[in-house]
Amino acid sequence: MLACACVPRPAAADTSRDLRRTPVVQAYERARDSVVNISATGRVEVQRWGVNLFGDLFPVPLVREERSVGSGFVLHEDGYIGTNAHAVSAGAQLSVTLADGTEYEARVIGRDTTRDLAVIKIDPKSPLKPIPLGRSDDLMIGEPTIAVGNPVGLQNTVTTGVVSALHRELSVEGRVVFADVIQTDASINPGNSGGPLLNILGEMIGINTAIRTDVQNIGFAIPVNYLREMLPEILDSEKLNKVVVGLRVAGDEPVRVARVQPESPAGRAGVAEGDVLLELDGRRLERFLDFYVSILERQAGDTVELKLARAGKLTSARLALQALPKPDGARLAQEQLGLKVADARDEVAKRFQLRRQGGVIVLGVEAGSPAERAGIQPGDLIITLGPNWMSDVEQMGAVLSGVQPGSALGIGFRREHRGRLYDWEARLYVR
Repeated sequence: MLACACVPRPAAADTSRDLRRTPVVQAYERARDSVVNISATGRVEVQRWGVNLFGDLFPVPLVREERSVGSGFVLHEDGYIGTNAHAVSAGAQLSVTLADGTEYEARVIGRDTTRDLAVIKIDPKSPLKPIPLGRSDDLMIGEPTIAVGNPVGLQNTVTTGVVSALHRELSVEGRVVFADVIQTDASINPGNSGGPLLNILGEMIGINTAIRTDVQNIGFAIPVNYLREMLPEILDSEKLNKVVVGLRVAGDEPVRVARVQPESPAGRAGVAEGDVLLELDGRRLERFLDFYVSILERQAGDTVELKLARAGKLTSARLALQALPKPDGARLAQEQLGLKVADARDEVAKRFQLRRQGGVIVLGVEAGSPAERAGIQPGDLIITLGPNWMSDVEQMGAVLSGVQPGSALGIGFRREHRGRLYDWEARLYVR
């Protein structure tokens, strides 16, 4: 009887996988848990016509739910999510689905329509994994790119390509909508909007925002450096929780003080430009976002302790946070924009179908003013100004008190016309 003399071949599956783990695979594995799915549900009223018993026509308003799907990325472990502004209408009901399938309701923190960027917030049960932020000022045409997102709802889809061109302009009907964007041939489809464009190291270099529908493999992403510039404005404690700190930070590692207001809590505590911030109330500050998020958790009257490094030596500073002086929002709106405004009452917010309370109602528009040139009309409800949600006239004053004449501001407002609601985006210039 013959016996098999074969020697069992050792399994090489693990070795094979290691050999096939290319830089693209490694980059995706580094970023995948930071990419999220965003769905926005809004109510749209559609008018139909019916016939009564007497044969008369009469309007029948029908309300239907419209749902859009986009992508986003984790900015901070406390639940701050980045995406496109056009993916998160201020009046929509938002939900975020994490990579593990967990779903949360979300709220808008701020939207910058001039750059199509937004930050939303969820309240996660455990810390999230932030996406690594790269740079977009040293990109090379031809270097590999990786797009991760949720095209047509297919979560965590990966496509690859290269940087096809830099400093492109996006135009609609001859009007430049976005300038200085990244062009890539990585496949981008509906649902990818708001998701990250990665380099081969798994760092986010852009935010996918648009495609050319008349051709193939031409997509565009907003450079990540614009997001870096926008985040201090969106997460500004003076505008969000009316707390004055008096300093701005820049960079990721280390977190360095970029500017200090002399007569402010930071200025009086001796914080100086160039200081490296190490800790805030014992919490290590690894990235510039850690500072802004920590301040948003404080209130006026709180005292915070900073540990910092200056010229190679460790020191500390105690900051007594103060309340932002109440601005005259009505006066500033009239002087700078030509608007007569008032706080929106609860019934107004309900009529405009807002998902959260607040808003500023337009009572009048000055002829020839920036507001009139932007197309704003009496009766409109202002929802956002610049990147900030408008909770009331005081909030509008907080935004306007920090802008210079001639500055461009994006404005989002909702208009009721013949029983239907329309969302508008415009740009106006402060006088």
